[in-house]
Amino acid sequence: MSESPMPPAARVVVGVSGSPGSLTALGRAADEARLRGAELWPVVTWQPPEGDLAARRFPATTAMVPEWERLARERLVAALRDVFGGAGTGLPGQALVVRGAPGPALVRIAALDSDILVIGAGGRGRLRRALWPSVSRYCLAHAGCPVLAVPPSPLRAALTAVHRRNALRLRLDTGHLEREFETVPPHA
Repeated sequence: MSESPMPPAARVVVGVSGSPGSLTALGRAADEARLRGAELWPVVTWQPPEGDLAARRFPATTAMVPEWERLARERLVAALRDVFGGAGTGLPGQALVVRGAPGPALVRIAALDSDILVIGAGGRGRLRRALWPSVSRYCLAHAGCPVLAVPPSPLRAALTAVHRRNALRLRLDTGHLEREFETVPPHA
């Protein structure tokens, strides 16, 4: 009797940039990995500041590659520390630092049918959406596995509004904030 090959382990691949939205997605990805008994693969991507085309044009930038990779690794460790309290996740899997554009890199890594790709979504204004490509849109359009797009925390919108009022030197209505925070579920 021949043994059938073991199916690949289920993986939850999550894009991490260090932004508040990606930290929320990382926490949700860890929950999904626990629920499914899957491996957790946090991924941070990096590119040379002007992109790979500029880096090929100017060979002197190759001297900076180790530094850019080190900074990306530090960003990943900081995100893991922010979400899990340490550099480890407490789950099987591996953390990756990948050179390339975030969307294509995440889609390439989450290539198995059994994978789930988790990304932070939302929280972008019209101007930002018009000027910069959306990683979440790219992943939703091109991924061959299920994609879980995690919306930003409701507290993020409140924090942004407070920051905007502070930047414009407008008076802060603390009574309004208290009412807002009372309506937010405790786990958000």
